[in-house]
Amino acid sequence: MQETTETTETEPVITGARVDDYKSGRRFEDFPISEEILRGLDEMGYTEATSVQAAAIEPGIAGKDLIVRAKTGTGKTTAFGIPIVERIEAGCRKPQGIVLSPTRELANQIARELSAIAKFKDIRILPIYGGVGMGPQEKALEEGVELIVGTPGRVADHIRRGNLDLSNIIVSALDEADEMLSMGFFKEVTDILRKAPKSAQTLLFSATVEADVKRLVAKFLKDPEDIMMSTDTDRVEGITHVLYESSPNFHKARALLAVIDTESPGSTIIFCNTREDTATVATFLDRQGLDAQLISGELPQRKREQVMAKVKSGAVQFLVATDVASRGIDISNLSHVINYALPGDPAVYMHRIGRTGRIGKKGTAITLAGGGDLATRLVLERQFQIKFEERVMPTADEANELRVERQVARIKSAMGTTAFEGFLGLVKALKDRPDGDMLLATALKGFFQYERDLRIGDGLDTVSAVQEAREEKRERKANRDGGGRRGGGGGRDRKRSDRPKSDRPRSEAKSDAPKSEGSGAPKRRRRRRKPRSGGSSES
Repeated sequence: MQETTETTETEPVITGARVDDYKSGRRFEDFPISEEILRGLDEMGYTEATSVQAAAIEPGIAGKDLIVRAKTGTGKTTAFGIPIVERIEAGCRKPQGIVLSPTRELANQIARELSAIAKFKDIRILPIYGGVGMGPQEKALEEGVELIVGTPGRVADHIRRGNLDLSNIIVSALDEADEMLSMGFFKEVTDILRKAPKSAQTLLFSATVEADVKRLVAKFLKDPEDIMMSTDTDRVEGITHVLYESSPNFHKARALLAVIDTESPGSTIIFCNTREDTATVATFLDRQGLDAQLISGELPQRKREQVMAKVKSGAVQFLVATDVASRGIDISNLSHVINYALPGDPAVYMHRIGRTGRIGKKGTAITLAGGGDLATRLVLERQFQIKFEERVMPTADEANELRVERQVARIKSAMGTTAFEGFLGLVKALKDRPDGDMLLATALKGFFQYERDLRIGDGLDTVSAVQEAREEKRERKANRDGGGRRGGGGGRDRKRSDRPKSDRPRSEAKSDAPKSEGSGAPKRRRRRRKPRSGGSSES
């Protein structure tokens, strides 16, 4: 799609009378939807449209460009998925639709949803993202597909290699556009949209409309209909906001464990502000015998898919993630969200808590807040009307007592299926030995590890996988530095985005320095090379 000359900004048109975010009062059969799509929706258990679906489906099917803002968990994927699947010609085996998303997990999730919608229509849908080999994707493209769902970096790679031709595209969609552009994908996204015909429809779904999103609207959308629903920055109903004051005298990871022992949460995402904190938290909880796994751009794609499957099935209780890595995580029965620290941007807090209390369910958001979180907390209380229920952090002794009760309960639950009587004599003998406590502690650790692995299965261990990835990275760097590279800072590790290099835009892959919003490739700086002691310059 080529840029339009339309640059006039209009006021949002709020479309669709809604009862609430999750119910519109309209059934899917009331819309101009084909029988094949209705059969797919019926098999998915979808009968009544949510408000955003009711507002977007008809203008979307009619071919209008749309800007849609609606909060997490209100059915946005189906809102753009139905018009896309409806408009694409069955069996043509040429790309007619493309959906771009910021992360692999979200691309996979969208592809699954659209495949279910299109189950009874002859449409091939292909997810394209980095972290996996190009070969299978190239083969699928060669055999022919109608709809592409992918991350901008990998989609751009296929276009550059001549594997993907967008000249037959009739509809393009951008999901989580604000987040995708904030991750540095502006150039890739615009380059991809330019490859589509000027007549192609564009659907843009975004939580907010910031500078880069406005630039996209001005360049690529033709007289768009602006659908403004409630967004993640609106107050979220049905969520209890709990706050524990953290103390410098109580290590934060231990404080988190104390809160977990006190609150006994169900399926939970623990949000951290940095990748380093995710590793610290996941490692600590893992050593306490809890079902904790992390998701990170450092993980191989296979591991990322494994951990998401285990979290969604309920086999893993705690998922530790940063905001970037968590994009695309859709867990139906998530009971709790825990903020290891408040984010610097209050709007990010609203997005985090939107992961629980979905589809009108109840949820709990727990925050560990320290002195540095005061500014964000004040904005949340004053601007977003968040009322925190302050609870007292348990003492170390109280937390330990709660932990003992929790662990005893787990041991007792195993007693009915374990023949333990033959070990009673050994336990008595161990108690009388000077090293008995250490031996019993080792045995208990083995029990909890075994019991946890039995539930999770597949030998999933993301903590070790990330540690191995980091060690391999350090070894590669040491080998490069030891192989004749001079200068440049020795063994310092640079911090990188949670996205792996394969999903990062080319302009970002060469530099991890933060760039201003909407900037293109970073400017190259020439380093002044210091002369060696002999006076000659370094070659």
